[in-house]
Amino acid sequence: MSMARYMLDTNTVSYIIKGQPVGVRENLQRVAMEQVCISAITEAELLLGLAQKPAATPLAEIVGQFLLRVEILPWDSPAAKAYAGFASATFAQGKPLSALDMLIASHAIAVGATLVTSDRSFYRLRHRPSLIDWTKR
Repeated sequence: MSMARYMLDTNTVSYIIKGQPVGVRENLQRVAMEQVCISAITEAELLLGLAQKPAATPLAEIVGQFLLRVEILPWDSPAAKAYAGFASATFAQGKPLSALDMLIASHAIAVGATLVTSDRSFYRLRHRPSLIDWTKR
């Protein structure tokens, strides 16, 4: 039997880094780090945030330590194929997400991971990855 895999979206990683809401860190501590991953898209968003705040050295250290500890999955051809189906379905439903959210969700679909997100826009879609909200206890 394979272990569940959890892909954290960028907002969830931000909650972990900030330590708020507390439930997110508590939920993270309940799973093995081998089960947790992020998309290279999320890594890019985190690095962009740091580039925009060059004086925030304590934040850079925290983000850097997080990135050392979490598996970062590269964007690849299976993710691109999942994107084509996922984005097409969201456009057909008239509920497209932001471009980066669609890329991250597609990546979760491609690797069979549950997307950890509190973003309500994912929950209104019919065609979506498996979702869980760690801000809920």
